[in-house]
Amino acid sequence: MADLYRSATFMEHGLHPDCKYELDDATHEHEGVNPSCGDELKLQLRVRDGVIEEAAFTGHGCAISQASADIMADLITGKTTDEAKRLAELFMSMVRGEALDEAAIADLGEAAQLKDIAHMPARVKCAQLAWRTLDTMI
Repeated sequence: MADLYRSATFMEHGLHPDCKYELDDATHEHEGVNPSCGDELKLQLRVRDGVIEEAAFTGHGCAISQASADIMADLITGKTTDEAKRLAELFMSMVRGEALDEAAIADLGEAAQLKDIAHMPARVKCAQLAWRTLDTMI
C-alpha cells in the first residue's frame, strides 16, 4: 500500500482532482455513500446518444475514494454507458482480488494502480464508492 501513496499519479488525482466540480448540465446524477467510513459523493454525467460526454463528482472522503472517483471520471469520459458499466464491473472485481487478464487491466488505465487495495479489505469500499455509484446509476 505504501507504493500507492508514493505514486505521483495517485497523489495528483487525490490532491488535485480534475473532475471534482458541479456539472451544471448533467443528464444523470446519483449519490453514493460508504456508511462504514462516511465517504460521500455525488456523481454527475452528461450523456448524449449513449456516450458519456463529461463526468464529474463532488463530495468528501479519504484520499483513496477521492482519487478513485477522479480516475474513474476521467476514464469513462468519451465511453459509451455500456463500456463504462463494463469498466466498473472490471474495477470492482479487481479490487476484490479477482484475477483479471492483461487486456482487462490495460482497459482500466490508471485505475489499475488501485489493484493492491484488494490486500486491505477495509479500504475496498473506499476505492469502489464512485464505481458502485456509476454502476447503480447506469
